[in-house]
Amino acid sequence: MLERIRDISARLFRRPGRPGHFVGGHGTAIHGRLETLPWLWPRRDYLLYVPLGFGGLDKRPLVVLLHGCKQAPEDFAAMTRIVALADRHGWLVLLPRQSEKANTLACWNWFDPASVAGNGEVAIVAAQVKSVQRAYGVHARRVFVAGLSAGGALAAALGVRHADMFAGVFVHSGLACGAASSMAQAAQAMAQGPTGDPVKLAAEARARMGRVRLPLLAVHGDADSVVAPVNSFQLVRQYLALNDKHPRAGPANERPAPDAEAFVPLPDGRQMRVAEYLDGRRVLARLIQVPQLAHAWSGGDPAYAFADAKAPDATALLGEFVEGRLRP
Repeated sequence: MLERIRDISARLFRRPGRPGHFVGGHGTAIHGRLETLPWLWPRRDYLLYVPLGFGGLDKRPLVVLLHGCKQAPEDFAAMTRIVALADRHGWLVLLPRQSEKANTLACWNWFDPASVAGNGEVAIVAAQVKSVQRAYGVHARRVFVAGLSAGGALAAALGVRHADMFAGVFVHSGLACGAASSMAQAAQAMAQGPTGDPVKLAAEARARMGRVRLPLLAVHGDADSVVAPVNSFQLVRQYLALNDKHPRAGPANERPAPDAEAFVPLPDGRQMRVAEYLDGRRVLARLIQVPQLAHAWSGGDPAYAFADAKAPDATALLGEFVEGRLRP
């Protein structure tokens, strides 16, 4: 709390911003109880990175970054090198922390029925976002959510259930909201694709919210044996439905036909496949398929688990996604 007071004071009195630093906090949600663990208090801790030079009264972008299984916010921040990017662009970065009481492997419970419905851990992270917005002067239209694996699945659910809160969703090696609604179904969905109907879920969510314009950037490795690449196809279909765009009919386990496509060469001779789904000139969804990439953050620090040092740099892709959305 003292750290927050100092930062707020610096903004109000226009004192020079301090060096970049982390502060801790927590978020609690009334509807944050999990259906599978109803006795667990609906609160989670988080780290917040406050960037170099933060100060003054200007509104800053906020990037929510959700770690995967067997990770902690500190590891995920180091693995992605997000601090350097945040300092460069002046972002606040919110890093929610999963509790071992909620999941012994530190996985987000994206498959819990409460989270699928927009309660559970979706509600808890949304409460964290609102808390940071109030305390740090975040720009209301410049909030992005990103995640890896289970964190990517929770990011997808946050976008579907709180489309009005976010300006963009970045999912690396993740799954669609509603891909599963139990732990057993989660294992099946990861291996074979969604057990539910993510497109129908998104269409129903859109019908409740009205007009939605929420872009998606999905990155997935073609060699991912933990979360099958078919999940990225269903994720794209879900966000197209959320944005009221309907690609040509085709099998659900195949990639929807894009409006534009390119094969981008990588330094080692591989080519990543980039498919775009458009509304006029505006990109509603972009799917990047990375050849030979397993279940890992592309371009991450190899000193950490679930990181692949080879290109493309997923953190740089996230930066381009966020900054591209921020340009007039």
